[in-house]
Amino acid sequence: MALNVRLFRLFEGSMISYVTSSCDKVREDSSAFVRHINLDIPRAATTRTARDINRRIVLNLIRKYQPISRADLSRRSRLQRSTVSSITDQLITERWVTMGAYGDLPRGRKPTFLHLNGSRAGIIGIDVRPVETTMVLADLDMRFLTQDSLPTGKDPNRFATQLSGRLLHLVNSHSRISVEGVGVALPGRVELPSNRLAFAPNLDWAPVNLKQPIEAATGLPVELENAANACALAEVWSGAHAESVRNLIAVTVSEGIGVGLILNGQLTRGTTGVAGEFGHVTIEEDGPLCRCGNRGCFEVCGSNNAALRYYNESTGNQSGGKSETMLTFDTILKLAEQDNPHACRAINRMANALGAGLAMMITGLAPDVIVVVGEVTRAWRQVGPVVQKVVMNRIPTGAKTQVVPGTAGEQSRLRGAVALVLRKHFGALHI
Repeated sequence: MALNVRLFRLFEGSMISYVTSSCDKVREDSSAFVRHINLDIPRAATTRTARDINRRIVLNLIRKYQPISRADLSRRSRLQRSTVSSITDQLITERWVTMGAYGDLPRGRKPTFLHLNGSRAGIIGIDVRPVETTMVLADLDMRFLTQDSLPTGKDPNRFATQLSGRLLHLVNSHSRISVEGVGVALPGRVELPSNRLAFAPNLDWAPVNLKQPIEAATGLPVELENAANACALAEVWSGAHAESVRNLIAVTVSEGIGVGLILNGQLTRGTTGVAGEFGHVTIEEDGPLCRCGNRGCFEVCGSNNAALRYYNESTGNQSGGKSETMLTFDTILKLAEQDNPHACRAINRMANALGAGLAMMITGLAPDVIVVVGEVTRAWRQVGPVVQKVVMNRIPTGAKTQVVPGTAGEQSRLRGAVALVLRKHFGALHI
């Protein structure tokens, strides 16, 4: 039987889905973003392709609208009730979905509500940062069940071995949960298609493939991604802007600055995977030396480390008896909350640089929203107005981009890492 082809929602550029249905209006619930098919490289859709896509549609609708009845699934997906029943029966057998309470109708058969089976499977999310690496075990609803951390080693190969050992301990400590995979958010760019961490100045690592040794040691599938890309995916997956915007930029502010781009509903990574390194675009020609080798990079002027430098310059490297090496960005935030003039000045200088960098991106890309992720959002009452003023003064195009703090706070990177694995089951289909 010939298959009518319809595009389903995309979570990244290479992900295209096909659904079998009549040529009526594209469903709002299941296809927020549309992409044209490259007909120069045609691939025939098989009946199995259709079945797999329908399964993902149903599973994703259960995730989004749970508790939900089969009848509501049929209405939202526009699939036949028999198709929905067949898919949900399979999902229940495989323990992805569980049945809950009965609905209450004035007459007829009472519907049974369906939920994701949170105890069935887990996902490990890992946030690698220069000093410390954090890992969580999350359920299918992205609830964190347990958390652990370890120092981030200077030798990437040795670190991969240590991390694998911690992962195995985490899995064995929760043997009732079937771990579906590991998502890793990295402060650098992952090269395509080799999955090699190719550019990570703040880690000071040589290019390395972390995926292969971790998979070999744990037997678990591993997904690697730039931390900002992961945060951007988390925003369109389950954040405040899920399914509401087509053009979103996530800016992670930590030791450096990372940028994740969702443009026209697709994750933009470039041919080799290194697209989006706005953190290493010069905004001050004679600025400080960056770890990448350039001067005055966006991240060397607007990151947490920049705020530390501004504070030390203001105090002559004196911080109330604390040495420069003991000073942390968290300390500066706390001092700023107490109206310490040196800390407030440092945060303001950081905010001005952030505004300048964001204005550059807004002028060039005009996204609907920019989500700022990181500890700096704790001081958004002070930072936000400064950023907004700089942006408004520097935008010649009149672009109406919202700049907002991320709602998940410091968990955004971990949620993004978990989303890397979840999208393999709930997102669009690779073909």
